[in-house]
Amino acid sequence: MIRFVGRVARQSTGILAALQSRAGSVSRLIIVRGSIRTGILIFCLAMSAIAAALGGYAALGIRHAGDLVARTFDESLMSINYARAAGADFAAMRVASAQRLLTKDPSVRARLDAEIDELAKSLSEDVTIAAERSQSARAAKAAAKVQEAANAWIALHQPLQLPTDEDGSVARNAQEVELDKYSKTVNQQIELLVNYTAGDGFLFRQRALAAIKRDLQLNVAGLTIALLLSGLFSWILARRIIGPVAIASKAATSIAAGNLNTDIPKGGDDELGILLSAMGRMRDNIKSMVDREVAQRRSAQARLSDALENSREGVILLDKDGEIALANSRASEFIRCLPELVHPSSLGLARPSSEDASLGGALRDARGDVDGIDGEALLPDGRWLRVSRSPTQEGGLMFVYSDITGLKQQKAELHATNLRLDAALTHMSQGLCLYDGEGRLQVVNRRFCEIFDISPELVLPGMTFEDVLRLSVAAGNHGNQTVADLLSECEGFLARCKCSNYFQQLSDGRVVSIAHRSTSDGGWLISCEDVTEQQRAQSQIAFMARHDALTRLPNRSLFAERIEQAVAETALGAGFALFCIDLDNFKQINDTLGHPVGDGLLCAVADRLGACVREADTVARLGGDEFAIIQADVGTAQEAERLAQRIVECVGAPYELNGHRVIVGCSVGISLAPGDGTTREKLLKNADMALYRSKMDGRGKWRFFEPAMDANVQSRRALEVDLREALEKDEFALFYQPIYDLRKDRISGFEALLRWQHPKRGMVPPDQFIPLAEEIGLITALGEWVLNRACEQASSWPNELKVAVNVSPTQFRDASLANVIANALDRSALAPHRLELEITESVLLGNSTETIATLHELKARGLRIALDDFGTGYSSLSYLRSFPFDKIKIDQSFVRDATATKGSKLIVRAITSLGRSLGMTTTAEGVETVEQLNQMKAEGCNEAQGFLFSRPVPATELAITILSLRNGLKRSDLSRAIAS
Repeated sequence: MIRFVGRVARQSTGILAALQSRAGSVSRLIIVRGSIRTGILIFCLAMSAIAAALGGYAALGIRHAGDLVARTFDESLMSINYARAAGADFAAMRVASAQRLLTKDPSVRARLDAEIDELAKSLSEDVTIAAERSQSARAAKAAAKVQEAANAWIALHQPLQLPTDEDGSVARNAQEVELDKYSKTVNQQIELLVNYTAGDGFLFRQRALAAIKRDLQLNVAGLTIALLLSGLFSWILARRIIGPVAIASKAATSIAAGNLNTDIPKGGDDELGILLSAMGRMRDNIKSMVDREVAQRRSAQARLSDALENSREGVILLDKDGEIALANSRASEFIRCLPELVHPSSLGLARPSSEDASLGGALRDARGDVDGIDGEALLPDGRWLRVSRSPTQEGGLMFVYSDITGLKQQKAELHATNLRLDAALTHMSQGLCLYDGEGRLQVVNRRFCEIFDISPELVLPGMTFEDVLRLSVAAGNHGNQTVADLLSECEGFLARCKCSNYFQQLSDGRVVSIAHRSTSDGGWLISCEDVTEQQRAQSQIAFMARHDALTRLPNRSLFAERIEQAVAETALGAGFALFCIDLDNFKQINDTLGHPVGDGLLCAVADRLGACVREADTVARLGGDEFAIIQADVGTAQEAERLAQRIVECVGAPYELNGHRVIVGCSVGISLAPGDGTTREKLLKNADMALYRSKMDGRGKWRFFEPAMDANVQSRRALEVDLREALEKDEFALFYQPIYDLRKDRISGFEALLRWQHPKRGMVPPDQFIPLAEEIGLITALGEWVLNRACEQASSWPNELKVAVNVSPTQFRDASLANVIANALDRSALAPHRLELEITESVLLGNSTETIATLHELKARGLRIALDDFGTGYSSLSYLRSFPFDKIKIDQSFVRDATATKGSKLIVRAITSLGRSLGMTTTAEGVETVEQLNQMKAEGCNEAQGFLFSRPVPATELAITILSLRNGLKRSDLSRAIAS
C-alpha cells in the first residue's frame, strides 16, 4: 500500500511541474486587486498597443508598396507586352501581304486576305489594351498613332496588286512604296509606345523603392523602443515573482517525493498566498485519487476473474510446485474430458504437421523453457485442442487450451482447394511461374516446362529467376544469348513498356508472349503463352492491309508511304518518276470472258510490270485495272521514257488465260519529281492528268505531265462548277428534233434533246457537259428534270405526237426511276403511250435481273421502250431476246455509210428485217440527204430523223417546224415567206 501511494505521488510530479511552469497563468485565477496581475495586464496592454501600431503601419506600407509594384506590372509591363504583341501582329500582316502579292492562286489570295483581316483585328485589340494600360498621355497618344498608321496601311494594302513585267518578275510601283512608308510609321510608333511605357514603369519603381526605405526606417525605430520597454518591465516583474515562487517550488518538491503529509505554510492575500492554498487543496486531491485507484484495482481484479470464467479459452495456472493455482471453468471442462491435460508431459500429444513446424516442436517436459505452441490434443468427443504454455514470474507455468476444431476443418477444405488449384494449373494452356518478394520460385505448372522444353524435375520451388533462365538457355531456346543477355533484355523492355507484356522469339522459330504482374507481397507472376500461330495470322493480316489481295502488290496505302519516302529523299538530290498505268479495254474483257479471266489477266500484268522494273522500284495496284510505279534514282526524262516504252510493249504482248488468247494494252502517265511536284498529292494528280491525256491521244501511249494539262483540268473544274449551278439558275432548255413517219408521210413525234445556254460560255455542246454530269453524279437530277419538262410540254401537243426522252445508264441504276416517271406523267397528265424512253445497250450490259424487271414494269405501265444506237455495242441480239423492245434505232454511222458503194446498206437491211420479224419499229438516225432518205425507205425503215427534216429547235418553234414539214418546204424557205 505504501509503494502504491508513492507511485501515485510520483505521477503527480507532472501535475506540479505543469503548475510551476504556468505560475504566471495562475495569477489569472487571482482577484483583480493582485499587484502582479495588474502589472502584467498593464505590460501586455502596452506591448499589444505598440505591436498593433507597428503592425498596422507595416501593413499599410507593404500595401502601398504592393500597389506601386502591381501598377508597375499591370500597367507598364502589360502595356509593353501588348505593344510588342501589336508589333508581332503587324509583322505577320506584312509577311501575309508579301505572300499575297506573289501568288496568283485566288484561293490562296482569299485565305491570305482573311488571315490579314484577322491579324488586323488582333493588332487593334492589342493597341487598345496597351493604351488602356498606359500611365501617361504621351503613351496613349502613341498608341492612337499606331492604330491610325495601321489603318492607313490596311486601307492602302487592300486594293494593292503588283504588276508583273514581261519576264514574269514583280515590278514595284508608287503604291507599294507608300505602303512601305506606312509600315515604317507603324513600327516607329510601336517603338515609341514601348519606350514611353517603359519610362512610366521606371518612375513607379523609384516611388516604390522610396516608400519601402521610409517604412523600413520607421519600423526599425519602433521595434527598438518596444524591445527597451519590454526589457525594463520584465526586470521589474522578475524581482516581484522569483522569491515567492521559490517557496511554492519547495512545497511542490516535497509532494512530488510522495510526502502527502508535508506542511504547507499559509500565505497572505497576494498571489503567493493563493498559490500555497491551491497546493494544499492539490495535496488533499491526490490523497483522494490514491483511495479511488485502490478501489478501481480491486474492481479490475474482479472483472479479470469474470473474463477468465467466460473466456472461450481454457486457462490453467500452475505454481512452481506444479500444483494448480488457478483454472477457469472452460479448462475444467477440458480436464474432465481428458485429465492428462493437467500434466501434458505424460500425454502423447499429436506432433505439429510439417506446415505447422514453425509454430512449435514436439511436446517437451512440462517444466521446459520453451514458450509457444507445444502441440495438439484430440478429445474423446472428436474436438481438437491446441496446447500452448508460457512461464510465469514466480517459476510456474500457464497453460492455454484453444478449441481448434473449426481451424482443422478449414485446413482440410484449404487442402482440397489446393488440390483443385494444382489440377487447374496443371491443365491450363498458359505457362505460369510465381516468385516471392525475394525472387524465389513458389509455384510452377507443367505447361511452363512444356513451352520451354524443360524437364519438370529440374524446376524446383526455391529456385531463383536466374536459375530458371539458365535451364531455358541449356534447353537451347535462345541461341547464343546468355542469362545476362536475357535479364538485360527483360529489364529493358519492362522499363520501356508500361503494359509489362513482351514477346520472346525462341531459336526454333516459336514466339512466346510473356506477361509480368506484380503481387501484393513484393513478388511477381509470370505467365507464358505460345502465340506463334497468332503472330503468323497477325503478320498475314498486316500484310493484307498494305497489299492487294489479288496481285500481292503494294496497295494504295503502302504506295502512298513509298511516295513519301521517295519525296523525302529528293532533298538529298535523288529524283524519281511516278507512273500511273491504266489497262485499255479491260472492262470489255471482264464482261465478255468473265471475272476469273479478268483476275488472271490482272495477276499476269502485275508479274510483267514487276519484271520491267528494278529491285529498288515499286510496283503497286491502286484498284481495278489501275497500276502505279515509282522509278527510283531518275536523272533524266529519257530514263523514264525508256521504262514507259518497255511497259507498253511488255503489257501489250498477248496472254494465254484459261484457253483464251487475250490482248490488252495500257496507257501511261508520268510525272517527274521534284520538277512536277514535291508532295505526294501533287505528283499523283499530275501523273493522273498525264494518263488522261495519253488516253485521249489514242491509248497504248505514254505522256509526261505538262503545265498545260493542269490548265485543262482547271478549265474542266470551272465547267463542273458552272454545271452544278446551271440547274439552280434554270440555264437548261429542251430542244426537239422531229421524228418522221416514212409510211404515213408525217411527223410522228419529237425527240427531246437537252441544251445548256450558259450566260458567258454560250451554247455548251451536249458532248461536253453530258459525260461530265454522269461523272459527277448530276445526271440523275438532270434526267429527272428532262422527264418532267418534256412531259409537261408534250401534254399540250396534238395527241398523235409522241415525245422520246433519253435515259442514261446511271438513271437506270436508281431504284426510284419508275416512280420518277410515274410522277412526271401524273403531274403533266400525259398519256403513257405517248412517252418513249430511249436506252443504250450499256444499260443492259450484264443483263441484270433488276434492269430487266424495271423495263418490264415501265412497259406494263404503257410506256414505249426504244433501243438506241443499235449495232454499236456487244451482244445486241441477246438484248433483243431478253426484252421485247418497241423500237430499234439504227445508229447514224450506218445511215451515213449506207449510200456508199461498199457501205453499210446490207447492215441496215439486216436490222430492218430483224425489226419486222420481231414486230419492232426501226428508226434511222442522222438522215441528212435525200439519197440517204430514199435508201432508208428502200430498205424498209419505218421512221427517220435528222437534219434533212429539221435541226433541234426550242419548244416555241415547234409549230413552225410542223407546218413546214406538212407543206413539204424547208424551214428556211418558210421563214423567208413569213418574213416577207
